[in-house]
Amino acid sequence: MTRCAACKYLRRRCASDCIFSPYFPPNNPQRFACVHRIYGASNIGKMLQQLPVHRRAEAADCLYYEAQCRMKDPVYGCVGLITLLHQEIHDAQSQLAKAQAEIAFLNASSAQEEPPQQQQQQQHPAIEPAKQGGDPQYYVQQIEATGDGPSALYGPSTATWFC
Repeated sequence: MTRCAACKYLRRRCASDCIFSPYFPPNNPQRFACVHRIYGASNIGKMLQQLPVHRRAEAADCLYYEAQCRMKDPVYGCVGLITLLHQEIHDAQSQLAKAQAEIAFLNASSAQEEPPQQQQQQQHPAIEPAKQGGDPQYYVQQIEATGDGPSALYGPSTATWFC
């Protein structure tokens, strides 16, 4: 019987009931080496033994992914990647709000040039007729206040969820 990657790495005989063999095959030794470097063999074995058999493969995959992230970014690990993705979502929401404000501004300025009966039909519902000036920031505030902005699409901003 061929030893699993864990037993090869630890230089021991691989028993038939080895906890590592189903999840760390001999043809992928770097998988166990990466996980071992971060968690240690004893801790990996304990974590796998505490789980039901049907959940162990998923746990081994997660341990491997988290170990890879921790090796690339020792301080934040996979949380650094999650934070980066949250920042990208926040940036996209801001760009969406600016685009919606610009559309509202352009609609309002083109509506002012039309006859009064058509002006009422084409106004953005978030814009009060008395306050239609030339300030795009006013339109951003109005869109966000009515719930037509990015938070209506994605929910409230959770950029600081990990603090």
